[in-house]
Amino acid sequence: MAARGRPRGRRPAHALPPYGWYPPPSRPLPAEGIRARSRRGDIGETWWSRRFIDILESFHMGSRLTRGRRYARAGQVLDLVVEPGAVTARVQGSRAKPYRVRIGTLTLSQKDWGRVEETMASKAVFLAKLLSGEMPRDIEEAFAETRLSLFPANARDLTTDCSCPDWANPCKHIAATYYLLAEAFDADPFLIFRWRGRDREELLARLRASPSGLSDEEHSEDLWDVPAPEVRPLAECIDRFWDAGEGIDHAPPRPRAAAVADGILRGLEPGTIEVRGHTLADVLAPAYAAITVAAERRALEDEPE
Repeated sequence: MAARGRPRGRRPAHALPPYGWYPPPSRPLPAEGIRARSRRGDIGETWWSRRFIDILESFHMGSRLTRGRRYARAGQVLDLVVEPGAVTARVQGSRAKPYRVRIGTLTLSQKDWGRVEETMASKAVFLAKLLSGEMPRDIEEAFAETRLSLFPANARDLTTDCSCPDWANPCKHIAATYYLLAEAFDADPFLIFRWRGRDREELLARLRASPSGLSDEEHSEDLWDVPAPEVRPLAECIDRFWDAGEGIDHAPPRPRAAAVADGILRGLEPGTIEVRGHTLADVLAPAYAAITVAAERRALEDEPE
């Protein structure tokens, strides 16, 4: 982790507090900012946001990172902006003026992005997953094939700064920003690419236009490895329209839940309906998650061995 960038001054001996004395912890001023959706336990719902948190903890900041969990859940982070190479936020602390936080990372060059996009475009499932609002499970392998990484590879790839007087790194204001950034990745995985230097529209356009070297038939097999049935006019097969046919027995079942259970809710425009201060989407999200888990469990129980 890079240094915060300010030299720590030395106080004269007579100004030092007695040995063993510590100032009482200051309480933050109440704020109505962005509240973490997670009310207890770990923060991060999808595999890619949990992967981000796990990477941060691997940089030996786990104990310090947890300091910001209460701030993230209390709404102390007033805003969060993700730009190429930098995440900025304002966090309300114990002082009247909010602290300013910046988390910087390295962006990939145009040449590097071109190499990654060529690798991603070689598999149609990558584009299909991204269009459905999910991060492909093997996305990191596509970056690794070009000797690059989607997430910061080490602590040196991150630079942090906070206007607070706390010299710990991360301080609780930076830590809270990390947690809410993970939840922002939950809602929109394209923010990860944006942070690394590629916007959603440009990435999708390049994936669609990239010559992958695969034919239409190969693209279809990559997504669904079942021969296409013979197409006949409806008038000739109306009596058997609702029959599944013999080929359905050979179709490989894939009863797996989507990584984002409430993806439909998150794609809706913010509404005016609120329940005890929470949007209707936030209220319905747990129900969507429970239904998705139950449906997957039922499907796996019925899946033939």
